[in-house]
Amino acid sequence: MAIILGNILIVLTVRADAHLLQTPMYYFLGYLSFIDLCLSCVTVPKMLGDFLQQGKIISLSGCLAQIYFLHFLGASEMFLLTVMAYDRYVAICNPLHYPTVMNRPLCFQLVFACWCGGFIHSITQVTLVIQLPFCGPNELDNFYCDVPQVIKLACMDTYVVEVLMISNSGLLSLVCFLVLLFSYAVILITLRTCFHQGQSKALSTCASHLTAVSLIFVPCVFVYLRPFCSFSMDKVLRLLHSDYPYVEPPHLHTQKY
Repeated sequence: MAIILGNILIVLTVRADAHLLQTPMYYFLGYLSFIDLCLSCVTVPKMLGDFLQQGKIISLSGCLAQIYFLHFLGASEMFLLTVMAYDRYVAICNPLHYPTVMNRPLCFQLVFACWCGGFIHSITQVTLVIQLPFCGPNELDNFYCDVPQVIKLACMDTYVVEVLMISNSGLLSLVCFLVLLFSYAVILITLRTCFHQGQSKALSTCASHLTAVSLIFVPCVFVYLRPFCSFSMDKVLRLLHSDYPYVEPPHLHTQKY
């Protein structure tokens, strides 16, 4: 409830103030809060529902839907955070050109590109999973459906699929993270030549962004760059809780895989 109410408040505040909406930083922040709002509704409601019942069942279509929206929104958020780092880079390193460079059409195009990138990434992930044969076991070692755990249920050699997953999710997370680190390294180097007052203002502006980047990218890099083995730390990184839902195929009979 805190996540939902907090993000709704940010979105409404940005939308209600015309000045904030015209500022690129708050324009991107509004979309980031909207993505966080949607992302919190992908897996948490099902997880909370499973707390109230003995059998934790999810259909194959529901499992694929979770994978699709999880990666669609997650990848869009990663791209948007990278765009926000570019926005901070231009604002701090080229302040005189900032209004010209970060104009409204460019901001709209960057946000649209983030959505498109997330869509392409999620479609790729679902395609990797939907073509796999499933015949057991039927227990997911997680509290929601994600590609690494669902792949392990396939009754075939999944080495190639897992390599494709690394090249998709793992490299996506790593490349975006490295771009972010490079952009902030340039910002910090630039701040060394600024006055103390300017340093404090710039650092305070970037602090919340750096915190969000660390909380999002570090777990993703840890989970998706080494899918061939599992550690207990994986569950800690997934909301510090583990659950074991069952995946039921969409057939008329009750046999599970």
